[in-house]
Amino acid sequence: MFLGRAVCHTLTAAERHRLKKMAYGHKTQHRARQRATVVLLAARGRGTARISAETLLRVDTVRTWRGRFADGGLPALADRKRSGRPARFTAVQVAEAKALDCQLPAETGLPLSRWSCPELAAELTARGITDSISASTVRRWSRKDALKPWQYRSWIFVRDPDFRARAQRVLDLYARTFERVPLGEDEYVLSSDEKTSIQARCRCHPALAPGQTRAMRVNHEYGRGGALAYLVADDVHRAEIHGHC
Repeated sequence: MFLGRAVCHTLTAAERHRLKKMAYGHKTQHRARQRATVVLLAARGRGTARISAETLLRVDTVRTWRGRFADGGLPALADRKRSGRPARFTAVQVAEAKALDCQLPAETGLPLSRWSCPELAAELTARGITDSISASTVRRWSRKDALKPWQYRSWIFVRDPDFRARAQRVLDLYARTFERVPLGEDEYVLSSDEKTSIQARCRCHPALAPGQTRAMRVNHEYGRGGALAYLVADDVHRAEIHGHC
């Protein structure tokens, strides 16, 4: 067949299979689908003018993609690399922004418990690191290095000097051992606790179900029904819960 500049090219089985997937794939980009369709029609012996009429593409466009496929095959159907718009921020500015992500706000003298993207953007501008920057740009930079300074995890230091001895008794019971003696088959361990002051509340109006482009709506007002204390005992090894209000 002839593709563009009177160059004869025959499709291999692999090329034909790949082009069909591009031309008929539901997730294929529109421009890639058009280019694959041009090549497939050309492989069936269609002329440039007829392909242009069937695909509603300009004759020059059809001729371009036929020629590029003839010269470079399937890789030639991809977009060529472009220089694009010059980078607005330097690598040093990006590095300084990520370094700020890894600092506590208190170290900078700000009355903040943790950073947010708008506050990081404002601080970068205040320090003169950038002239102006959007919160979305800061978020994109942080995402590349999996930095999330707006999230936190809490922990606690053990200050009880007898913690090991006290914890050992509980851990032994979880291992079905008491004072170094294994528990029998008719013995079991209960871990009990209480959840006090649970407010019993009911909404004054029922919630509205979600719909298209609409979240579920919950009425803000509620009626108080008093308070409850929930006592629960967990059978550790049988995974049974015995609860009482």
